[in-house]
Order: sequence, then C-alpha cells, then structure tokens
Amino acid sequence: IIVTRTFKRTTEGEFTTAIIVANAEGARFPSPQRMLDDLLGSLSFDPLAFARMDAKAQFNELRWFVPGVDFDALEADNRADYEARAGFNRRLKEAKALEAGIVVPPGTPDDDVDTTDLARRMQRAATANAEAVAELARREREGQRAAELLERARELGRRAAIMRQEAASIIERIKALPLLSAPVDVEALARALETAATTNRAVAQKRERERLRALIEELESKSEAHTIRIEEREAAKRAAVAAAKMPVPDITFGEGVILKAGVPFDQASDAEKLRASVAIAMAGNPKLRVLRIRDGSLLDSDSLRLIAELAQKNDYQVWIERVNDDGKVGFVIEDGHLKETE
Repeated sequence: IIVTRTFKRTTEGEFTTAIIVANAEGARFPSPQRMLDDLLGSLSFDPLAFARMDAKAQFNELRWFVPGVDFDALEADNRADYEARAGFNRRLKEAKALEAGIVVPPGTPDDDVDTTDLARRMQRAATANAEAVAELARREREGQRAAELLERARELGRRAAIMRQEAASIIERIKALPLLSAPVDVEALARALETAATTNRAVAQKRERERLRALIEELESKSEAHTIRIEEREAAKRAAVAAAKMPVPDITFGEGVILKAGVPFDQASDAEKLRASVAIAMAGNPKLRVLRIRDGSLLDSDSLRLIAELAQKNDYQVWIERVNDDGKVGFVIEDGHLKETE
C-alpha cells in the first residue's frame, strides 16, 4: 500500500491537503481515508492504555469479541426488568404488611350476619313493650275508677246498688281480658345486634386478608417472571461469551468486568496484565500487524523484554514512543522524509 499526501499553500497563506492510497500496481482505492481509518483504527489499540482502563472500559473494549450479542440492549432490558420487579416487590412488601396486620377472630364465618332482621325485631319488641306499658296504665286507671265508684256507692246509699252493679261489671270485664304477654328483652336483641356487627367486621377483615393473599400471589408471580427473563438473558449472554474465541484463553467476561483466570483483571500482576493486553491488541490487529505504545517510557526492561518476545513469537512490529535525551536516536522523520542525523 502506497500512501501519498500532498500539501499546497493557498494565496491566503493557509494549507490544503489531499491524500491518495494505491496498491503496489498503482490501482487507487476510491475512499482512501476510509481505507486508512479501517487499518489505523485497530492500530490505535494501545496495550498499556488497555491495562490502565477502568473495568467498564475494558469490558466495552472486548465486547467485539462476542459477535451477535448486543450488550447495551441486554443491559437496557435488564434495567427495565429490574425496575419493574422493584415496583412489584415494593407493592408485595406493602401487601404482606397489610395482610399481616389483619387479625381475624377464630370461627369467623365467610358471610355477613343479616342485621336487618335483628333491627326489625328489636323495633317490634320496643313497640310491643310500649303498648304493654300503656295498656297496663290504662288498666290501672280503670281499676282506680272502679275503686272510686265503690267508695261513692258506700257514700251514696241511694245509688249504691246501681254503682255496685256497674263496678262489678267493670271488674268482670277486666277479668275477662286476656293476660298481657311478658315484656320482650330488648337488651338481648341489642346485644345480638352488636354481636352481629362485630362478626360482620371480622368477615370484612377475612375478605380483605383473602384479597391481599391473592394480590401477594399475583405480585410474586410477576416478580418471578421478571427474574426469569433476566436470568434467561444472562444465561444466553454467558453462553455466547463462553462460545466466543477470546485472544487469551483465561480471559472471560464477568458482571461488567473482565476476568483473568476467574478474578477481576485489575487484580492480576503487572506482568499478567501486560501479557494479556498485548495478546488482546494483537488479536485486534490481524491484518496490519503493528502495535503502538505511546507511554513506552513507563516500561521497565523486563516489560520491554516481554513485549519483544511476544512480538517476535507472533510476527508483529511494536512502535513505542519513549523519551530519550541522550541524542542517540536511531532515525528522524521530518516532513514525511527520513532525515540524516549527526
């Protein structure tokens, strides 16, 4: 691949630039910049930069090793299910608290007691008792009147016989009247009415408890359904990750982190992290077999030797930026050309 970039100065003193990308036979690529971006995009993978990334960034960097799994969509679906399940669980907790607070007395029936008949009987009893009292008073007045007449008969000899006869007649009428019925126990009916009201309150509590139990079962079922969906997605993701061809055998995906031999990547030793990062970088550059390390000055001799061994073993070039103030650099490139050094 031959890349030619041309710079021209404009009359205003500014610069314009153009790029041509051709193969060894001279055939030009129609979209040169895109072609270079495709090559250099993977070249930008810096092993040291990867090793210094946080866990989430490392996780996202390696997701392209698992084709067919939309991690963002899975996370969004899981978040939706987590939120929905949290809502059901809140309602479930409230329903359980309400259900636990309802105390139903033993032996409470399923249906309400009919208080209408008791109230009607109580009213009739009160009326009957009032009528009996009035009748008793009337009879007492009649008796009093008979006594007064007898007194007058004794005083009035002239009309004594007539008065005696009338008094006797009244007495006979009184005796002929039917006996009054015994007063109805209104207090007993009131107690029965109060008992019915208590029973009906217990029935209402029983029904409310049954409603809450049904609601609890429904909420538990819905919550479990969201849990199952989350677990199914996680199982599918784990299966896809397990089937993925990772560049390092003991590199796997955890919950939002990269694992090295089953432990979080950041807990591995510096040498293990460097070896794994270089292997991942090489796997990301299968065509242009070049790695670029910007902070090469941070590498000690052991790390440089390890990188050199990995590059030689896998037929890669490694371009390392290092600070050097001894003036003995190997070569200098200036304006795109190799410049002789003193």
